[in-house]
Amino acid sequence: MHSPTEADVCVEELRAALAAHGITLPSLGVDLPAYASRCPTRPLVALGNCNLLTARALTTALRKGPA
Repeated sequence: MHSPTEADVCVEELRAALAAHGITLPSLGVDLPAYASRCPTRPLVALGNCNLLTARALTTALRKGPA
């Protein structure tokens, strides 16, 4: 099972990878129920909403593949 701490690290790595492509997802974070659950859960990463410009930049970066 993954811990919320691992999820935080994953989110920060994703944020840095997106930033390397000039992309910011303001709502990027760990889904709150991951912290509130009494039972062990698999934390979810909330990508959140973004505008069309950001969505297009993300699509372009993904189509280019790894640097």
